[in-house]
Amino acid sequence: MSWATRRVLWLGFVGALIALAYASRATVGKPDPDVLYRYSSAADVGVQYAILLAVVVAIAGASRQLLAAHRPRSWGRALRLAAGIFVAIYIAAAILDHFLQAGREQGLTPSHWEPAHAGQYAANFAMIAFVGPVVEELTYRGLGYTLLEGWGRWLAILTTGLLFGLSHGLVEGLPVLTIFGIGLAWLRSRVGSVYPGMVVHSVFNGLALILAVTI
Repeated sequence: MSWATRRVLWLGFVGALIALAYASRATVGKPDPDVLYRYSSAADVGVQYAILLAVVVAIAGASRQLLAAHRPRSWGRALRLAAGIFVAIYIAAAILDHFLQAGREQGLTPSHWEPAHAGQYAANFAMIAFVGPVVEELTYRGLGYTLLEGWGRWLAILTTGLLFGLSHGLVEGLPVLTIFGIGLAWLRSRVGSVYPGMVVHSVFNGLALILAVTI
């Protein structure tokens, strides 16, 4: 399969994900505030990520090179850059969320802790903080960035960042998610691997879920 064909398939697939995300938000609305206190939610998300990963790996032909699933050029440098990107994204998200209420629009995190549903929360935590970052980084900063980089480094960074933001189906949350995606794409461009981005993504999601029920 040629790179041009893979690029068309990837763009078409991501376009379909974006359309589904906004259609779902328009018809169904925000998730139930207790959605993370259900095992069924974790199971549903797990199935969705499994399908997403299967399609992405198929488009990539299971190529680790196309997915950028290999060690960064230097772990020390990668972790330093990852720490800087994490701080920059966190500050930007905090500032924008104050004005746009992106977290409230997404509606995933509960407003209080339910000890009786700790197991369910842990299952959803695993999906959002571990499985999700792996699959999404392979999709956007892995295959997507690799396929678009031939059109220019910054075009690949900005395009994958915007498409990542759009794929969540939000309006007020779009600026925050796009900045998040651009930051991770920039990191990917500097270290040549998706692994550092997975770490940043995982820590960011995990911290949000912890803070949601502790503060």
